[in-house]
Amino acid sequence: GGGGGGGDPNVPRSGGDNGGPYTDLIDTLWRIDGKSYPAYHDIESSSRGWQNASDGFVLYVGRAQSDPFAKPTRCRVVVPSSTASFPSASYSNRDRAVALGDYLNRAFHATCASMGADIGAAAAAGGWSGPKGGDVQIAEPTQHVLEQSAVTVNERGDVCAQFTVNLPARGRSILGQKAADIFERAVPEFVRKALVSSALNGAKLQRHVLSVEDQRWLRGRLDGAGLVAFVPDGAVLPRASGADDRPMADAPGKDPVVRFESPPSMKVSFDLPNLQKKVTGMGIRKGVTLIVGGGFHGKSTLLSALQLGVYDKIPGDGREFVVCDEDACKIRAEDGRAVCAVDISPFISNLPFGKGTDCFSSADASGSTSQASNIVEALEVGAKTLLVDEDTCATNFMIRDDKMMELVAKDKEPITPFIHKIRSLYEDRGVSSVLVIGGSGDYFDVADSVVMMDCYKCIDVTARAKEIAATAAGSSSAVAHEASSRMPFGTVAARCPQGRSYQPGDKVSVRSRTVVQYGDVELDLSGLEQIVGVAQTNAISLALQAIGGGATGGRATLSEVLEGLRRTMDGGGLD
Repeated sequence: GGGGGGGDPNVPRSGGDNGGPYTDLIDTLWRIDGKSYPAYHDIESSSRGWQNASDGFVLYVGRAQSDPFAKPTRCRVVVPSSTASFPSASYSNRDRAVALGDYLNRAFHATCASMGADIGAAAAAGGWSGPKGGDVQIAEPTQHVLEQSAVTVNERGDVCAQFTVNLPARGRSILGQKAADIFERAVPEFVRKALVSSALNGAKLQRHVLSVEDQRWLRGRLDGAGLVAFVPDGAVLPRASGADDRPMADAPGKDPVVRFESPPSMKVSFDLPNLQKKVTGMGIRKGVTLIVGGGFHGKSTLLSALQLGVYDKIPGDGREFVVCDEDACKIRAEDGRAVCAVDISPFISNLPFGKGTDCFSSADASGSTSQASNIVEALEVGAKTLLVDEDTCATNFMIRDDKMMELVAKDKEPITPFIHKIRSLYEDRGVSSVLVIGGSGDYFDVADSVVMMDCYKCIDVTARAKEIAATAAGSSSAVAHEASSRMPFGTVAARCPQGRSYQPGDKVSVRSRTVVQYGDVELDLSGLEQIVGVAQTNAISLALQAIGGGATGGRATLSEVLEGLRRTMDGGGLD
């Protein structure tokens, strides 16, 4: 089909592969002004594209949305290197190309906002028959630099920007003149101001690219240095607010922001290759590290910075060069989460009435079983560092004190607390742990390093913590910790997902960063604290659908399935 109910029947159409001179696109939009909404199909151009010779780019328009309330229409602009003219050094390897694409996405988003192009007509102003749509959207940037598909740069230096246009209408009648204005005025302006080298600040762009590459270089040096994380001196860890991920700034009448300073005993240094300077800070060694201190002294702030240290940051974020093992995973309890066929026997066994735990499933897991499942699932896919904050953990999973061990016999307690497995987790499997602990000194017995946050100052208190632990060497808990340190961790089963069980069976919609409507199931991702943007949630949704559409048949392990998805993404993406 062609216009699907609108347009001149004498004008030839090619079933979604229109295209040609850019002026033809504008003429088409004027021609279908006032027509029924399906006539927007006349501007679809999946492979030929609309050629804008004056500004040197090609616009591709995907399948037009079915009505004004449907998902916006996806568009793609390709700017050849001859037009974009970015220095080849800015995309000479994958890390640099990712950083350049991120910078251009930010420029596109800022240009869109400055022009007011991201604000559509308010439907509320005129009811159903009032004007709707007209807004242009691109992936919203965060403080983090992630590989994404919003703006990409290939090895030749060609730039591709993907965005959406909510095609405007009044009721179900096309507002062709408004649409023509978007494509004739706004889209070329996006290209001129955001996707061409001459329009951008070259020094800032270079700083962005080199900073990101240095952060990735530094993260890659952790393992060889025997570290799981690094926090540079001078870092600004506190955020502006719980809803604002930008750095906290000094304000009149308030205490100045405390910049991070590493304990002398934990200082390490690295020579950054691009910025040509030495960066010095706290190196967190492999093994078991505790972060202790009073309430509101900065323990969780430090851990939050570490859990996001798997990502690079934009210059000026304050957490640049706070880097963590790229396979680090934040662990927490998630009361009520669903668990499917997870072997949680390393932590929980001997349930009442002989119920096994080597293939545990529950539609409504408890705090302890959910936390055990989260750990085992993380290990299953290769996590090498666990980040744990007692504030979001199940108490009975973390610790059993002397009095409770005296009252409840060991053979009556199904839960082996985390403290009894944390040493074997590292010694048997090479998995380190970094824990925020403010309420249980028993963990001193099993720790390799202990740092204390005191008014946001970091102090190495390992020696003192070990002295305190030694004074309680004969207690029931200390004896139990000593005995448990010799226990093997246990097995981590490799599950084989059934592809058909991942098929949604209905529409899939990403509602927010933490909510996905997957068929008739609502997925709550709020427990995954390392998700920082909706783009990641979109990728998760597409990955699930790809698994559902694949031919795994229960033969490939979850790790193998994920590796296949990685290859697919490297080869061209999920959609």
